[in-house]
Amino acid sequence: MIEIERKFLVNATTFLEQATGEKKIKQGYLTKDPERTVRVRIMDQQAFLTIKGASDAAGLMRFEWEKEIPMEEAEALLKLALPTVIEKIRYTVPHGQYILEVDVFAGQHNGLILCEVELNSPQDTVVMPSWVGKEVTGDPTYYNSALSSAGGETK
Repeated sequence: MIEIERKFLVNATTFLEQATGEKKIKQGYLTKDPERTVRVRIMDQQAFLTIKGASDAAGLMRFEWEKEIPMEEAEALLKLALPTVIEKIRYTVPHGQYILEVDVFAGQHNGLILCEVELNSPQDTVVMPSWVGKEVTGDPTYYNSALSSAGGETK
């Protein structure tokens, strides 16, 4: 239940040539207290409730609990979400022994593209493809919970 993840900006859309899947995501936050966030997410035809703890000092690791919930419950919970519901398309890109998840944001954050890679250990190293830009792991500006704030800007 510990998530170990690095996050990067994406500087080119050439990843689309390597993508093996995509999912439409709509998510909102019920709380984004610095010590915990509660997120409801609809991903294609599935819905999830996720609780995440505070990140470690590097922003690399944190507790994560996720449970699938009925779609109608997720839709009702999204109505209680904080101001900005995030909409994005997540592309799956195989990369060596890793799966990169590339999120292309729509709406208020149109133009933002982020790449995440989940690791097995904080010591894992990944050589990222050339279309991946600056690492933003640990930068709260790029946390989805921060993007859900009304008026949150990242460009």
